[in-house]
Amino acid sequence: MSLNKVNLVGRSGRDPEVKYFESGSVVCKFTVAVNRSSSNRDEPPDWFDVEAWGKTAEIAANYVKKGSLVGVSGSLKFDRWTDRTSGDERQKSVILIDRLDLLTSRKDSEAASSSGGYDDDF
Repeated sequence: MSLNKVNLVGRSGRDPEVKYFESGSVVCKFTVAVNRSSSNRDEPPDWFDVEAWGKTAEIAANYVKKGSLVGVSGSLKFDRWTDRTSGDERQKSVILIDRLDLLTSRKDSEAASSSGGYDDDF
């Protein structure tokens, strides 16, 4: 038996990037900052790259903004590529979203859009 499950709650570090394909598929990518412990505000957050496809990608594109509080459930995958300048093999971890929960209230969303984001919450 194997298990590849990731659950995170944190704030979006940037507005999502959305890409539509000729096939009709859509992908949405953004980052999520997660604090390790609520007791130590001086500790920097952990940053995760996340990726959503299909209807979940469309919802993220429409409702997630920089600073939005989100819950993410998904699986860990690794993007691999060859560096064009050095020829070295590279990889980065990405959370492939199965479920996205929008945890920011409408009031918080409106405040964030009028003030330019939640930068001080990180």
